[in-house]
Amino acid sequence: MGVVKRFFSDLSISTFTAGFVAVLVGFTSSVAIVFQAALAFGATPEVISSWMWALGIGMGLCSMVPSLILRKPVMVAWSTPGAAVLAVGASAAGAGFSMGDAVGAFTLSAALVLLFGVTGWFERIMDKIPVAVASALLAGVLARFGLQAFGAAQTALPLFVLMLATYLLGKRLAPRYAIPVTLLIAIIYVAYNDQMTKASANLGLAIPVFTAPSFSWAAAIGLALPLFIVTMASQNLPGVAAIRAAGYDLPISKLITLTGAVTLVLAPFGGFALNLSAITAAICMGKEAHPEPSKRYTAAVSCGAIYVVIGIFGSVVTGLLTAFPKELIATIAGLALLGTIGSGLAAALKDETHREAATITFLVTLSGVVIAGVGSAFWGVVAGALAIFVQQYRLRPP
Repeated sequence: MGVVKRFFSDLSISTFTAGFVAVLVGFTSSVAIVFQAALAFGATPEVISSWMWALGIGMGLCSMVPSLILRKPVMVAWSTPGAAVLAVGASAAGAGFSMGDAVGAFTLSAALVLLFGVTGWFERIMDKIPVAVASALLAGVLARFGLQAFGAAQTALPLFVLMLATYLLGKRLAPRYAIPVTLLIAIIYVAYNDQMTKASANLGLAIPVFTAPSFSWAAAIGLALPLFIVTMASQNLPGVAAIRAAGYDLPISKLITLTGAVTLVLAPFGGFALNLSAITAAICMGKEAHPEPSKRYTAAVSCGAIYVVIGIFGSVVTGLLTAFPKELIATIAGLALLGTIGSGLAAALKDETHREAATITFLVTLSGVVIAGVGSAFWGVVAGALAIFVQQYRLRPP
């Protein structure tokens, strides 16, 4: 009871709004990819609903419980690039993977994540990455959302100008409430102008559907291994960078272990991959969520609670959240991340010794290049590490 009482005393409008914006951005920007992955394995509407149940419950509990215990924001999301890898792998020529094969791949991938968490291998790798490169990685990941925000002006100029003006005035008059007010004004605007999408939603609770896993070398190599690699490299890697850039000292290995264990349990119901979040974490860990870092955990708890509701009510909440125009989503995400992008760039370029390597990391990450099925976040770190090695190997410090 003391934990709950402390949470409600620390909760504020700005932190709850940050949690809602995180769900809005994380969910609506990639739920279509998750649906596509499920359909690629022949999922029925009941099975798709089960996937949403498993992912919502998994993300919600993995965000809520550690945040409440540690009183620090812990943000867990599904692996969007992982879903894309699954969709591509399932539709590959001659693949012929069944839903049982998919669940087997989820299980194997989760076991590998669990192994890297329990042994501490992943955290030891992260500890060797210089702060400048990690900050550049985070800035590169988030900068794409900043670009998309200003790109929304091309298709919805009045909405974009209204949101930008509201945000700037809010930062001047009441910085803590700039994002909540901007979001509220935007929703009123699109509702008044009838710009909400008429999304269909089936009333009722989501019911979990169990699928027995089946294992094969083809699924292990074609699905499980790529899912594991992109989840660790493209999701957990920038996720840790976001945590450290925000100044939080979290037990990374234990959190990785948690995501692996929960994925292992939820895999038969459609929980394909859970991981540390970078984009939504930056929203809940930034100054816009709350000026006091010790109270930002309430944003993560709020986000987790909304994810649990999504899991329980599946299609109803999915229909509501996907009704917002994509320009509204892009703009509110970019505005909410402006401060974190700026801080990441400042930290990346501060040290002249690593400045060029950090710049390379930032540009490669921002490019969005995908090589061998692995996203630009991983290759950005590789490029930055190579630059440091070539320029500084065996050189004495000045």
